[in-house]
Amino acid sequence: MVGVDKQYLAKTLAQMAVSSLIEEVTLTPKPGLVDGWDQGAHQDLTLELMIGSAQCLRHTFYEMAMAAFNDGPSQALREQIGAIGRKGEKMMFQFTGGINTHKGAIWSLGLITAAAAIYDGMADEESICFTAGEIARYEDRYIPKNMSNGMKVIHKFGVNGARVEAQLAFPHIRQYSLPVLEVSMRKMNYEQAKHFSLLSLIAHLDDTCLLHRGGLEGLNYAKEQAKQILESANLLELEKMNQSFIDRNLSPGGSADLLAATIYLFKIKKWNSLLKEKLLATH
Repeated sequence: MVGVDKQYLAKTLAQMAVSSLIEEVTLTPKPGLVDGWDQGAHQDLTLELMIGSAQCLRHTFYEMAMAAFNDGPSQALREQIGAIGRKGEKMMFQFTGGINTHKGAIWSLGLITAAAAIYDGMADEESICFTAGEIARYEDRYIPKNMSNGMKVIHKFGVNGARVEAQLAFPHIRQYSLPVLEVSMRKMNYEQAKHFSLLSLIAHLDDTCLLHRGGLEGLNYAKEQAKQILESANLLELEKMNQSFIDRNLSPGGSADLLAATIYLFKIKKWNSLLKEKLLATH
């Protein structure tokens, strides 16, 4: 659509991606995750480290948007996004001293950034998710062949990890977290709605971070705890849930990444509406 400047779009998407990551980590309280109260089940992470890590990824998302602007899903784009993402990971590890803070989020939010840029920021969330899935289904021939914790868990338990979640066009976002966020906002404030959105992910996602830390027992325990709070709609139970996750060394890191992606899609949708209004007013 005429009127959307490439650099303006890339800067805006990058800013929204970073602010989504920061909104996820500062949401308090969260079960087993770093937040404004504590480190959750993570001995090596702090709120300040997570925020700084998110901020150092701004240029990564900017480059991804610039690469994908007015392009289309292809193996060449997939490999270009992959190369930018790996460069971003290197920057992240340099900043954190080797601690993995946002590797999963670079993948999920990076694909969403590229998909949104393909449409000049003017697509709905369904189109963005399905286009992101199309990009993710192309092979990246340059991926390092090392076995991550997530990959070990996927092979051991036969579950879908972050890669397949993206290739399937983020079904847990489309079916659970985004609808829950939007429906909840009609009844409560934005912060509370984000809590319910996160709980909907923990309740349904085969979270590889939970499986890595607690096996099937830990995953099923986390799902049951999340479902109970969703049914009772009592967010005061989150504090007790957090302590039980810390005691069991459980952290729903995969759900946290998808919450950040959910927030990002919600931000893109709101910005999209404002952009359309501005463009209509000038034509």
